[in-house]
Amino acid sequence: MKKIDQPILSKDPWQQLKGFTRARIALGRAGSSLPTKELLDFTLSHAMARDAVHLALNATALARDLGREGFSTQLVQSKAPDRMSYLLRPDYGRQLIQQSRRQLQTLKLVTASDSVNLVIVIGDGLSSLAVERHARPLLAEIKKNIPEQWKLGPLVIATQARVALADEIGELLGADIVFMLIGERPGLRSPDSLSIYMTYAPRVDCSDADRNCISNICSEGLSYEAAVKKLIWLAKEAIRRKLSGVALKDESSVQEIAVIGQHRKLL
Repeated sequence: MKKIDQPILSKDPWQQLKGFTRARIALGRAGSSLPTKELLDFTLSHAMARDAVHLALNATALARDLGREGFSTQLVQSKAPDRMSYLLRPDYGRQLIQQSRRQLQTLKLVTASDSVNLVIVIGDGLSSLAVERHARPLLAEIKKNIPEQWKLGPLVIATQARVALADEIGELLGADIVFMLIGERPGLRSPDSLSIYMTYAPRVDCSDADRNCISNICSEGLSYEAAVKKLIWLAKEAIRRKLSGVALKDESSVQEIAVIGQHRKLL
């Protein structure tokens, strides 16, 4: 029997760069193909990303857990009746069903003129896994850092939700500013990445240009502390300038550097 030569595994010359990124680089070659290990790893990541998109969020259990931590919660649903409709009709995910609209209209916030109405929405988005893993610790960090004079409205948990759904929710509740915590579209290295979208004066006709986004919040991405630090800085500036979106740039790091420079001068 003729012996079949096994392909020689050759390393990629960029191998040392793998220490700086989780991106699929410097995978090496086995003959004219990828090494078996790398191919299996890619297949597993692809399966995890697909599962993250289709996995349903247990909104009831999340509301119960958050209630134990002192949050007042409301469960709402978009017009997408199921996951397939949600994926095929993005516009359904941006609108509440009538029952949810009526539910929130009865809860409209009324506060003194010198306070800020903040509404936080949790949406399953394209990765309920991200919400299950990161929403609770991220909320705890937000609650710890919001200014005392701000009034935190009911925490709204939305299923089959797109980002723009937070604008309708914020408008119905009379919010000055709304935060949307939502699962990102899964990547092949991060099926559980979360994003925060912030909108000042939310309303149904807001566009993407009216929102600020802080993305890639996960164990191997942006930490909860760093994300909330950026979020609170943006929110304070949004209230002060009465705007959000492309007109509001994240300059929190620039200001921090300036403060450090002034401190060193004093020393």
